[in-house]
Amino acid sequence: MATIDNKNNFSKGTDLAVIILYFLMVTIGILCIFMVEYNPNTNWSSSLVTAKNNYSKQIYFALFCSLVGIFILLTDSKVFTAFANIFYAGGILLMLATFIIGKEINGSKSWIPIAGGFNLQAAELCKIFTALALAKFISKPETDFTKIKNHLIAGIMIALPAVLSVMQHEMGLALVYSAFIFAMYREGLPPVILIVLVSFAILVIATLLLPPGILAIILTAIAGLFILSMIKRFKKNKQTILVVIGIWAICFGTVRFAVPYIFNNVFECYQTTRIYSMVGKEYDCSKNIKSATKTGTAKVRKPDDYNVKQSKIAIGSGGFWGRGFLKGTQTRGKYVPEQHTDFIFTSLGEAFGFVGTFTFLGLYLFFLFRLVRIAERQRSTFSRVYAYSVIGIFFFHIAVNISMTIGLFPVVGIPLPLISYGGSSLLTFTVLVFILLRLDADRQMVIR
Repeated sequence: MATIDNKNNFSKGTDLAVIILYFLMVTIGILCIFMVEYNPNTNWSSSLVTAKNNYSKQIYFALFCSLVGIFILLTDSKVFTAFANIFYAGGILLMLATFIIGKEINGSKSWIPIAGGFNLQAAELCKIFTALALAKFISKPETDFTKIKNHLIAGIMIALPAVLSVMQHEMGLALVYSAFIFAMYREGLPPVILIVLVSFAILVIATLLLPPGILAIILTAIAGLFILSMIKRFKKNKQTILVVIGIWAICFGTVRFAVPYIFNNVFECYQTTRIYSMVGKEYDCSKNIKSATKTGTAKVRKPDDYNVKQSKIAIGSGGFWGRGFLKGTQTRGKYVPEQHTDFIFTSLGEAFGFVGTFTFLGLYLFFLFRLVRIAERQRSTFSRVYAYSVIGIFFFHIAVNISMTIGLFPVVGIPLPLISYGGSSLLTFTVLVFILLRLDADRQMVIR
């Protein structure tokens, strides 16, 4: 049960800078949504009371989240460790429930309808529960995180909600779960694993840029030259040549079989198209099995990068100083799709230009550095792992969302933290931040 600590005033140990930054960014988010939806012919005060517009709904979301934040700060921090595994199990069950009672929105069946016409996205909330469960597992005295067995267990805990997100057609949310590698790396995950993951990502990008046959020849030539250049050493240690051959076989299989199979059989046509569009390539949807299954005949289509093109135009039109508050033509003209959610950054870019966006990113950077400072001053492993999980989630959302709006990353549909419209998103980030602040207030304790 939640209890209030009467001996210690939580405000004495709470990082007020993070709270100020939190409310500042939530306010900026509401103003951005207001800029996008403002209509001079509409009485905005009456709309605020009736909650007919997204900006008015976001204000109510913010008020509700503020109450949730206060409740968390008044809660005994031991609650989060005691119920971490139960929260995680409940989150997985909630995600499974969406397949039965879920509501489909924009092609994703990841929403659970609740009272008042609002919808709850279980995959968003499950990020909180996964962070708590991962922190609980790694902080257990019997967990030696230098062992591969524990790496695998932690990986499975992270992969389970990610897989369910993919099944719900939420590829963006599934990718967010990779952000937990920040916490795992901080607690002793071998750097070689990160090197392998980065190398694999580079290999996938190379597969998109070069024809598979040519890339396979290049990989074979590199492996052959490497063997020839170190032939004497191989005679002394024959295991090295087996390792090189094994690496070559994995790379060859990835290029020739794994990547084409995933793009043509696992991803939807629009998902593969967006990835190809990022590197300036076109994808033939006639190769996509899922597209052919749904339509009977898969049509060849051009990359659906309309969102990104309009986003670039809107941000570019802001110039150095910006067009000014409520003076944007692209965002207010509804040229940018999903501009109040995934593409909310465009309203900032058009209204306040390079100076405004640079200042805004500075706030985010200061916020992340503050969270890192909080993480590093924790005495408890649980609190530190949770803190780096929160940092990873925020960093991933910020980097991918902004990269997405300027064409440096495929459109995967993830919100900008505390800025984009959405009750589930705002609630998730609020809970993530305020649980961290509550744990930090008790940083002198060793929490397990």
